[in-house]
Amino acid sequence: QVQLVESGGGLVQAGGSLRLSCAASGRTFSTDAMAWFRQAPGKEREFVAAITKTGGSTDYTGSVRGRFTISRDNAKNTVYLQMNSVKSEDTAVYFCAAGGVLTRTRESYVYWGQGTQVTVSS
Repeated sequence: QVQLVESGGGLVQAGGSLRLSCAASGRTFSTDAMAWFRQAPGKEREFVAAITKTGGSTDYTGSVRGRFTISRDNAKNTVYLQMNSVKSEDTAVYFCAAGGVLTRTRESYVYWGQGTQVTVSS
């Protein structure tokens, strides 16, 4: 059974930091690009960041570039999202996803986690 399990969400003050983790099980994801998406209340799920299978290339949506960092540890089958200088608009449920190639397209990702809530207080 393939599973992606996110952790590390919670309540953080604006300007603070948070590190999300996504642990994969059931198969190796070292051949897949992995990504983080987020969904705020009343909004569609949006792309946040993605990383290639080797970690050699990354992509970020403009609103988080320079503040968030995506990384992965293939030995641990885990992807991370380091969130620094968080803002109230970063409040959302964060989902990790795995797919074949690095893309911002939600439909390209095959496997999804259940999400972890991040709430930024001002």
